[in-house]
Amino acid sequence: MSNVVTIGIAGGTGSGKTTLANAIKEYFGSEVVMISQDYYYKSFDHLPLEERKKINYDHPNSFDNDLMISQIKDLKSFRAINRPVYSFIEFRRLSETITVEPRPVIIAEGILLFNDPDLNDLLDIKIFVDTDSDIRFARRLIRDIHERGRDIDSVINQYFSTVKPMHEAFVEPSKKHADIIVPNGGLNEVASSMIIEKIKSILNKNQPEI
Repeated sequence: MSNVVTIGIAGGTGSGKTTLANAIKEYFGSEVVMISQDYYYKSFDHLPLEERKKINYDHPNSFDNDLMISQIKDLKSFRAINRPVYSFIEFRRLSETITVEPRPVIIAEGILLFNDPDLNDLLDIKIFVDTDSDIRFARRLIRDIHERGRDIDSVINQYFSTVKPMHEAFVEPSKKHADIIVPNGGLNEVASSMIIEKIKSILNKNQPEI
């Protein structure tokens, strides 16, 4: 496991976690594998669709962290995984999986990544992306309508009934576990450059001496 560096990127919905992750991936290219906590939502197949829509997906209990931890451990040990596929339109985990090959750099991202101590222990660098709530809400509104088949009313209702209170109860307090807090979201180029240099430093230390 010592030859792999694992970066955790947490923050509120729409904060720019994926933007930051993509900036790192763009630099390191094929050396990076990205794992999103969104892949690991629990499946509630026994419930009808309308009931599944009512579940609080912003609470820590909605994630299958045990599976995520197991699969990150496999990747750190340079073993391929078959990661789950989650449908945000059907609100359930699909039967198909996607094979993910191990790489020297693992980026894990998710809103509640820092709430599980066992998950935290796997992360070499913990980054919290901190973005104004109005910007996060606007980004979520656009994303959910265009990418997840939601309507305006459902996005707004979900935001104020679960997303905002769960952010205040769980996401924001998890900031204390971060090694680095990135203000202004994932578009902060200075922070991105510093994080990339830190990853390069760790990778160089992990290289075996000739």
